[in-house]
Amino acid sequence: MAKSVYSLVLDDDVVHAVDKLAVKMNTSRSSLINSILAQKLELNTPKMRMKEIFAAMQSLMDSRFQLVEQPSESMLSVKSLLRYKYRPTVRYSVELARDLGGKVGRLKVQFRTTSESLIAIFDSFFKLWVSLEKSNLAHLFDGGFPCSISQGRFTRDFYSPKQESLSDEDIGTAIGRYIDLLDSCIQQYFENLSDPQRAARLTEQTYNKYLSQGVLIL
Repeated sequence: MAKSVYSLVLDDDVVHAVDKLAVKMNTSRSSLINSILAQKLELNTPKMRMKEIFAAMQSLMDSRFQLVEQPSESMLSVKSLLRYKYRPTVRYSVELARDLGGKVGRLKVQFRTTSESLIAIFDSFFKLWVSLEKSNLAHLFDGGFPCSISQGRFTRDFYSPKQESLSDEDIGTAIGRYIDLLDSCIQQYFENLSDPQRAARLTEQTYNKYLSQGVLIL
């Protein structure tokens, strides 16, 4: 949805009330007025759509996940404690695209630890994860599978299939399912580090079960 600059003549009391509410809601005057008018006119703005997507995501997250303060309205971040020595943290951040068409958004996963050995294990998990994703989904992407791994960080882009018309709730549910799956597999992998083959086998089994249930978002 495009944006333009307009001049409005408003009563001082109205502006004062809007500014007061904007501060309370941690938003700008323009953003708040835009939201109020959109609601009154029954329009669905990108901001409103993002809120609905994030709400659907959060509805799928259990007590493993803790909400992190958000840097922007287009981003949602949660963290999960790894059931492993020193209790390192895995952080999942989703940033949505404003038009929500084609590329829906990007997931960034970061392993919060200073231990090089733990980072190496984390990277080995994601090498396995990417190999599973590529073997099952790479043929759906013309420009290669949209992900990267780098020193305790994993990035993965999400796309909406061209033939599908997904609701905001569908998008939020799909991303929420993926994060829940990913965190479960990471936990499972670390719990079985004493038997690397078993850890890899369980990860593949869990991933394949996820695929068998249908994937709304790529």
